[in-house]
Amino acid sequence: MNWLVAVPVALPLVGAGLALAFARSPKVQRLVSLATLSLSLAAAVMLLVYVDSGPVVMDVGGWAAPVGITLVADRLSALMLVTSLVVSLAVMLYSLAQGFADGDDGAPVAIYHPTFLVLSAGVSTAFISGDLFHLYVGFEVLLTASFVLITLGGTRERIRAGTIYVIVSMTSSMIFVIAIAATYAATGTVNLAQLAQRLPELDPGIQLVLQLLLILGFAIKAAIFPLSAWLPDSYPTAPAPVTAVFAGLLTKVGIYAIIRTQTLLFPEGRLDDLLMVVAVATMLVGILGAVAQVDIKRMLSFTLVSHMGFMLWGIAMTSSAGLSAAIVYAVHHILAQTTLFLVAGLIERRGGTTSLLQLGSLARLSPLLAVLFFLPAFNLAGIPPFTGFLGKAGLLQAGAEHGGLLSYGLIAAGLITSLLTLYVVAKAWNMAFWQEAPEELVPSVPESGRTMTVLPRAMVAPAAGLVAVMLALVVIAGPLFTYTDAAATDLRARTPYVDAVLPDGVRGTGDSHVITESESAQDALDPGEDE
Repeated sequence: MNWLVAVPVALPLVGAGLALAFARSPKVQRLVSLATLSLSLAAAVMLLVYVDSGPVVMDVGGWAAPVGITLVADRLSALMLVTSLVVSLAVMLYSLAQGFADGDDGAPVAIYHPTFLVLSAGVSTAFISGDLFHLYVGFEVLLTASFVLITLGGTRERIRAGTIYVIVSMTSSMIFVIAIAATYAATGTVNLAQLAQRLPELDPGIQLVLQLLLILGFAIKAAIFPLSAWLPDSYPTAPAPVTAVFAGLLTKVGIYAIIRTQTLLFPEGRLDDLLMVVAVATMLVGILGAVAQVDIKRMLSFTLVSHMGFMLWGIAMTSSAGLSAAIVYAVHHILAQTTLFLVAGLIERRGGTTSLLQLGSLARLSPLLAVLFFLPAFNLAGIPPFTGFLGKAGLLQAGAEHGGLLSYGLIAAGLITSLLTLYVVAKAWNMAFWQEAPEELVPSVPESGRTMTVLPRAMVAPAAGLVAVMLALVVIAGPLFTYTDAAATDLRARTPYVDAVLPDGVRGTGDSHVITESESAQDALDPGEDE
């Protein structure tokens, strides 16, 4: 079953090739995209079950680590794969429905389907990469696809936003490449498992430089303050489905990279205090920016920055409880943020704008839209019993157990940010849905020469589906925390990952090997058997 690890990467790439080959047949493109994402999601769900007995490793081409490319799926990777593919499938359904509703059979352009599938492959690659260079390749694949998607339509505003996005992304990539080169020069390897063995042998000063370089590169991608100024100007200009998938996934890839490298390569946590200070600043600066906004998309973009601070908080505590809460919060935030941007697209479609100064009375015009905004928005604010509340409660509990002045400062910042988030979403909810509209709302999309006042059900359904997934997570919150607790324990232990990638010590044999619970127990009882 090790081949399952490669499916979420290989299948979208094959699908992208097919979609490109059938560029003149929108119907085939739609079938290819839906089939590819559905099968990839099925494979990721199977991985989620399979990795419960240990990390699954695939040595590409039969070359074992550290010689060849290693793909690794553990509990964290599998959970992120499933979550990312759920939102990718929902966004694809939304964009297809939008094309049908607009009377455009090939929505939005022929290159959209192959580019979207390449983006999905890049995100999956980042989640299962077993070495730094392959992680870099994953980043570049998803960034190349995102350059195309963010400039779809070619308007002046989108070109300007895309240019900013390209410059920021290239800067981040250069820092990451420098970090990879420095790491290889110091250790002779870029394999994550082997780095976990060799980095502790380096001078502490060199370790600190490498750690800073990696965090700097990933922090730009994750939009961590003060490296987040580019995001609120870039994301809102893209089409609604593109903004939704960007907001949900791309910053979380950066957070995933920080979790993976900090726990596996730098477990001593020398930069924890710095990360805590940055987490406080990210939470407060981001949410203060959101308070000042009167446009729903820009407001959501600032809350996106703000809530990255919660995940960084969980990472900085370097405790199993903190990591577990951070993983839960990341999953919650992917779903909530993607849903909110899809709903913002529906609001723009029904009201003709996303400016709160021009909206109003939407609750009377579209009660279902009001519900679809209310649930993810108040979930984002952390209202019980939603997953946002559960994730924040986990972070608060872990922070109290961690103790210390910085930790208590983070608890205070987290509570203030939650209250301000509640204020922001309540303001948007009131102004868009309940206040009297300043003037009659004009839907932004005419259909067949008439004004369309009813939202297409096929566009509403994906957003409603994501809301249903969020509510389902509340029902299974216990098993979800049990799973993330085990994932956090594995991350801190490091040995399950290292032993799975390097079962024969420094150099593998070319055959993947899964460390099962029974084998681990046997090794513990008889540690000298392999000698």
